[in-house]
Amino acid sequence: MRTTNKSYTGIDCFRMIAAILIIAIHTSPLGTYSEWGDFILTRVIARIAVPFFFMTSGFFLISRYSNQAERLRVYMKKTALIYGAAIMLYIPLNIYNGYFRMENLLPNMIKDIVFDGTLYHLWYLPASLVGGAIAWVLVRKIGFHRAFAVAAVLYLIGLFGDSYYGLIEKVPVLGGFYTLWFQVSDYTRNGIFFAPVFFLLGGWIADAQTRLRQTAASTLCVVMLFSMLAEGSILHYFQLQRHDSMYLFLVPCMYFLFQALLYFRGKRHVWLRDVSLLVYMIHPMMIVVVRLAAKVLHLQTLLVENSAVHFLAVVVTSVSFSVFAEAFWQRFGSGRKEQHKGADRAYIEINLDNLTHNVQVLCEAMPPECALMAVVKAQAYGHGMYEIATHLDRIGVRAFAAATVDEGIMLRRFGIRGEILILGYTQPERARELRKYDLSQTLVDYDYACRLNAQGVHVKAHIKLDTGMHRLGFWVPMDSSAGKEVQKLSRVFAMKNLMINGIFTHLCVADSLDGNDVLFTRQQIARFYKILNRLKKQGIHIPKIHIQSSYGLLNYPELKCDYVRVGISLYGVLSTPDAQTKLHLDLRPVLSLKAQIVLVRNIKAGERVGYGRAFVADRDSRIAIVSIGYADGFSRILSGKGQNVLIDGQPAPIVGRICMDQLAVDVTKLSDVCVGMIVTLIGRDGNEEITAPAVAEQTDSITNELLSRIGMRVMVTAVDSGYCSDRTSSHVGIRTGS
Repeated sequence: MRTTNKSYTGIDCFRMIAAILIIAIHTSPLGTYSEWGDFILTRVIARIAVPFFFMTSGFFLISRYSNQAERLRVYMKKTALIYGAAIMLYIPLNIYNGYFRMENLLPNMIKDIVFDGTLYHLWYLPASLVGGAIAWVLVRKIGFHRAFAVAAVLYLIGLFGDSYYGLIEKVPVLGGFYTLWFQVSDYTRNGIFFAPVFFLLGGWIADAQTRLRQTAASTLCVVMLFSMLAEGSILHYFQLQRHDSMYLFLVPCMYFLFQALLYFRGKRHVWLRDVSLLVYMIHPMMIVVVRLAAKVLHLQTLLVENSAVHFLAVVVTSVSFSVFAEAFWQRFGSGRKEQHKGADRAYIEINLDNLTHNVQVLCEAMPPECALMAVVKAQAYGHGMYEIATHLDRIGVRAFAAATVDEGIMLRRFGIRGEILILGYTQPERARELRKYDLSQTLVDYDYACRLNAQGVHVKAHIKLDTGMHRLGFWVPMDSSAGKEVQKLSRVFAMKNLMINGIFTHLCVADSLDGNDVLFTRQQIARFYKILNRLKKQGIHIPKIHIQSSYGLLNYPELKCDYVRVGISLYGVLSTPDAQTKLHLDLRPVLSLKAQIVLVRNIKAGERVGYGRAFVADRDSRIAIVSIGYADGFSRILSGKGQNVLIDGQPAPIVGRICMDQLAVDVTKLSDVCVGMIVTLIGRDGNEEITAPAVAEQTDSITNELLSRIGMRVMVTAVDSGYCSDRTSSHVGIRTGS
């Protein structure tokens, strides 16, 4: 499953600004007019460019919510390929410059390839490789806070080999260290000392649950920039700088700048990302081209000696070449194909704003001091576990429930914090995994508790009580034998390898307001509390308790517990379209199911469509073939039941039998239907809506089953409105689980 949010337009656009600032560094546009002004522009202001690129990479790579090593591998591979291509591109220029005639060529080439780049601007690429790997490993091994502390120390070491070198070069031990280092690399602005802190800043911001207000972020960015200008001016005046890439105020300046840029969200600008990279890569070549053209045209005075015109000429040629190359690639290369990758079949659209809204509404309905436990088993009821869980974690939910230990491990690998309860059975032999990933295991009965305890591994656990559902749990009869069963429960609390931090039950008919069902549910609740009271009399400290799932909250909101296990209602739907509940909450559906029309054909009256020739056209008809089938979770049972889909806000009936990968829709009554149009199978399109409970009812099932059966090959697209100025702390009002 893959997620695509609204693009970070501010980041995309600033890439171009940063690339042009890099050109400014290498062409000194104000040099002809003001030495001091040129220093301020190129040696202070323009120094935000490279850290911005590092932070952008970190934002999409280092996030705790992207724990798969595959992302690092792909990033390293792509960057290494770009670096290799750049080295090859500039071999002719290096030959012209006499690079290969230097003394000690081999060790110097190794030094340049690893640290300094084989041409002056290429140092950024090995720094990206080394810095990205260091930051990624630090976060995985010791977490963000400690990783940032390590990166800050590395940055300070680099700082004294850069802008603050004049303060320590005469200090014997320190000066000796830097003298030795400069035999290894010409600078400390490299992948070890310079890059990691900015990679981590980008990842830190990606993980942040809160955002500064846009005005605050912008104001603080300006304040930090002016502070950096003062810092750079002082260091330059006292001639303390060996180089001028690293400043103390550069780090906070970049933090606030990046925060401000995140508020600009909207249409994707893939071409800007590609063009900015090309501008960065080829601008030294364009400097040579401009100088050569000036010499041929006898325009050296204008195009070379006038620094501002020289800068503009290099910018124009670099950008023009890059735009042309990008357009060519999109037209003839693989870029054109990549743009639509994954959008040519079925996909799920997840509305993260609705998810946030549902969490807030459910939390407001819960009793005081009660926390929401998000049930994200079965790919978050088919919504995509990664997309749902990471968003919930970002907005402050701190308790999750999964069905299996493997689901729990997956959540930890996504970076999910807080309590994770495994609701189902786990082999006792996997106790070490439960401990390693800090998971809480449900104890399904006394024998199971004994077997888990016997593994000799400290494991967190919740005791499940069977109060009448007769599925999993400790059964305590309410007769003379109750004392014996309570003693077993007491012994579980005393087991040295089990840390009991919860006790719960499940209400099997809480979704019904029928008199007999309400009576049975009340008996379950009474039985649960009676067992707790007996444990208290045994001197047992009762851990956190939870009784209610979605319907338990909606029909028995008065129960005072520590958690509410919210499943189907979290996703804005109920199990059936006619569900009756005491509470009527403003829940909003999170999921829409969509697919694409891949073919439209005309058939004559009397012709048949699909397997078994089940549909017979009663008139000349137009049939649209849609790229979704029962292997994508859209049940074959819906065949022949008059089920509609929505196309451009208009209903159209499914005809014939639903196949494994496709289905057919009669679009005779619709106008302008063509290949590529989007079909909505669940969700809203214009004024029309097809709800998941209604579709589930057509299959003689419930919403829970329908959604959880949506296939793994269906792409997930997560959509939200971005970070708005009136929602700077999106976790406010959400009660946490820890």
